[in-house]
Amino acid sequence: MTATSSAREPAMVDVARLAGVSHQTVSRVLNNHPNVRVDTARRVRAAIAELGYRPNRAARALVTGRSQLIGVVALNTGLYGPSSLLTAFERAASGAGFAVSVGTVGSVDRHSIAAVVERHLDQQVAGIVAIAPVAQANEALGGLRADVPLVTVDGDPARPSVGVTVDQVAGARMATEHLLAAGHATVWHVSGPSDWLDSAGRVHGWESALRDAGAEVPPLVPADWSAAGGYRVGRMLARVPEVTAIFTANDHLALGLLRALHERSLRVPQDVSVVGFDDVPEAGYFIPPLTTVRPDFHAVATHALDLLLAQINGEAPGAGQRTVAPALVERSSVAGPPA
Repeated sequence: MTATSSAREPAMVDVARLAGVSHQTVSRVLNNHPNVRVDTARRVRAAIAELGYRPNRAARALVTGRSQLIGVVALNTGLYGPSSLLTAFERAASGAGFAVSVGTVGSVDRHSIAAVVERHLDQQVAGIVAIAPVAQANEALGGLRADVPLVTVDGDPARPSVGVTVDQVAGARMATEHLLAAGHATVWHVSGPSDWLDSAGRVHGWESALRDAGAEVPPLVPADWSAAGGYRVGRMLARVPEVTAIFTANDHLALGLLRALHERSLRVPQDVSVVGFDDVPEAGYFIPPLTTVRPDFHAVATHALDLLLAQINGEAPGAGQRTVAPALVERSSVAGPPA
């Protein structure tokens, strides 16, 4: 095959000529039509790649009756989990030929979320994904039109909607059971904010792991998601002699906690073992390198896109939440209890 010698941008007719097919066949391949032979589709995609052809999105929308744009509703936050989910979803959508329009909300209430949704609908989006890790967001999304394809990410597992989430309960159980297996009599938990669904799931997993093991459940230690919050509660926990194992609801809390323990001359893991959650890129460079729970953000994003595309294509994926299991990443912050 040889690329078109024209100086103009390649058009569909150029792809058809190079692939030896009709322009209707090129259109079918672009729109994932099922009635195209595999070798023909492969030839068309090779021609598209060789020419650097970029489909006209507006024209495709007229042909297919839908846009190639997905609207995302997200919290205006720099927190690692929500930010990573957004980035992973943008990559997955781009790989499927969709652009993403992101609308953020600073105040999580029905009015703010409805305003972002309306802006997305004005853009004629094919569907909407809501990264909704707080309870208020789920309540606000309840008022959406039923004909709008919608998938929630990290939403309420009990909500009868189509969604996907990290299995927060399983991740917290992994962290707690790992500390118990190291020989600690119990595990203390520094939680995130109570209105965050991620935080609630991690509290539940921690409690259930302790109860199933017949271990005492210490008082919950509430905090925010920040290193400063971890430092504040860490100064308190460092003064409690029976604290030998701590599970923090995210890695930033663990970072602040490590500093507080260090200032009290408590060594990690010789005196106190610590496990975090999220596996932020810096976790392996903490002192000591942090054992933590790693969510599979890529898998969550891929499932969310699959569920949304199923709705866009007229399929009924069924209400309910898909959960994606996280993994425990073992480093150097866990050891047996002090003698």
